[in-house]
Amino acid sequence: MTPISITRKAAGRFLITYQGLDRYDKSGREQAVLNYMRKVGSIQFDPLDICGRNAELVLQARIRNFKADDLYRLLYKKRKLTEGWDKVMCIYNMSDYPAFKRRRDKDLAFFNSEACREIRKISGRIKDEIKQSGPVSSLELDIHGKIDWSWAPAKLSRAALETLFFSGQLAIDNRVNTRRVYDLAENIIPPEYIDSPDPHPREEDYHDWRVLRRLKAIGLYYDRSGDGWLGTIKKKERDAAFARLANKGDVLPVEVEGMAWNFYIPSSEEENLEKIIKGDRRLSRNVRFLAPLDNFMWDRFLIEQLFGFTYRWEVYKPQDQREYGYYVLPVLYGDKFIGRIEPVRTKKDNTLEVKNWWWEPGVRKDSRMMSSIEKALEEYVRFLGAEARISEIMDRIAHS
Repeated sequence: MTPISITRKAAGRFLITYQGLDRYDKSGREQAVLNYMRKVGSIQFDPLDICGRNAELVLQARIRNFKADDLYRLLYKKRKLTEGWDKVMCIYNMSDYPAFKRRRDKDLAFFNSEACREIRKISGRIKDEIKQSGPVSSLELDIHGKIDWSWAPAKLSRAALETLFFSGQLAIDNRVNTRRVYDLAENIIPPEYIDSPDPHPREEDYHDWRVLRRLKAIGLYYDRSGDGWLGTIKKKERDAAFARLANKGDVLPVEVEGMAWNFYIPSSEEENLEKIIKGDRRLSRNVRFLAPLDNFMWDRFLIEQLFGFTYRWEVYKPQDQREYGYYVLPVLYGDKFIGRIEPVRTKKDNTLEVKNWWWEPGVRKDSRMMSSIEKALEEYVRFLGAEARISEIMDRIAHS
């Protein structure tokens, strides 16, 4: 199959439109969440909340008047979404639960191994506690002691709950701030999903699903071993899956100007790409504040190659080693990155402040750009349910 040849600029514009970053989804807030989730499959969950958690920020950049409760109703009340391991810990569609059976079976084998002997001893007790008293977190369990765990010594109660969760015996009922509250899986996962067999019994079918799923999570991606492949399969297996998917017509090969790797898009996106190439799809000049772990930003090397924008998430760096700040969001305007914003929210009076703003080199400010930044700030403030002195913030940005 002859690859579609595109420029880097066209590749960047395609990613923006695919990710829904040029126009808001106006189909209603909950429906817009589901629309995006059905398109990309999953979004990364990170509990850190400086001015909105990562998953919330992902959706806020795409849905006008989005509120965090729109996501959590679908996740913890209506059970249209669920939490589980995909790229890392993610939120994904409940309907995809059966497809992750291989992952849960692998963790179940670990649960039954010698490494989890202490956890197995108390697992029945934990399940009985839930049956009698309802959902629990590690704080409610009268289980003491520590255990050597994957990252460091951990509380036995926490390690046990996580192991039961990842092996499919428990599911997350809700969270209290960042703390997970667990229930029996059969109480959370609908019968049509928890009782469903693995939809990809053959390993090749599973590999094809994993590769196509991750491609759809990003939109345009390559066969290079980039960060976007975290949590999937090895490169040799991915290459074989891409070949099968191309033969079946599920993906289309793409060549990007000046880049040596083989790129692909979902075949369903051919028309959108053609519009980008022909110039029939014009991008709106809106400003978006992007989450650090936004699907669009999953492969920062790719972003640097397509947009000339270098971004590092510096929350885990010591302060004296940071180039910018602790929790800094990239700022996208149309098809260009124009800056970075470091928002903070004061707990005392729930006020949004902009600690820092950095313009990208060579950005030429004009009234239209500044107006778009102001609108993005107003939208962001509404999302947070906070107060803000917008005019003062804009004055500071203008003179940064």
